[in-house]
Formats: sequence, structure tokens, C-alpha cells
Amino acid sequence: MAKYRPPKRKKSDPMALLQQMQQQLNEAQQKLAEEQVTGTAGGGAVKVVLTGDQKCVAVEIDPDLLAEGDAEMLQDLLVSAFNNALEASQKLSEERLGGITQSLSGLGLF
Repeated sequence: MAKYRPPKRKKSDPMALLQQMQQQLNEAQQKLAEEQVTGTAGGGAVKVVLTGDQKCVAVEIDPDLLAEGDAEMLQDLLVSAFNNALEASQKLSEERLGGITQSLSGLGLF
């Protein structure tokens, strides 16, 4: 009578898995760089647009705000809009890359 032999399992290649995860991370980072987020302040009088990899691509200022001539208020609004956009960009990055980087950190790579 023949003995039962379970099917052979393929041994997982840790290097192949690591390379696959690295490729996924690179692809996610490229896509993230193409996405944009907007931070606003002053009820939309100041808008700052950042990419998902936190590069500033646009700043819009309502012309009426410039007519008021209050430089200090404009500076405060710009800082607020940049911070709002930066926070949105970081959140987007966490959403897009969180699973991948968490897997890599579990391997002690991040």
C-alpha cells in the first residue's frame, strides 16, 4: 500500500517577496506623486496645492485679499493653508503607503 504524501509546498523566497514589496512601494510612491491635495484658509481666499509627495505646485490668493493690503494677515493665511495642505498630503501618503510600509517595518526594514 502506498503511503500518503502531501503535495510539496513551494518554499517562499524571502528575497523575491522583498523585491515584490519594494516594487509595490515604488509604484505607490509614483502614483502618490501624481495626486494633489488642496489646503485653504480664510474661507478659500488662500489656496495651496501640494502633491502627495509634498511638493508645492500652486498657490492661489484672492485678489480682493491683496487689495486690503494687510501683509501680516496674508502671511498668516498662507501659513495656515500650507499647514492644511501638508496635513492632507501626509494623510494621503499614510492611506496609500501604510500597508506596504507596515509590512516592510514588520521585516525590520523601516
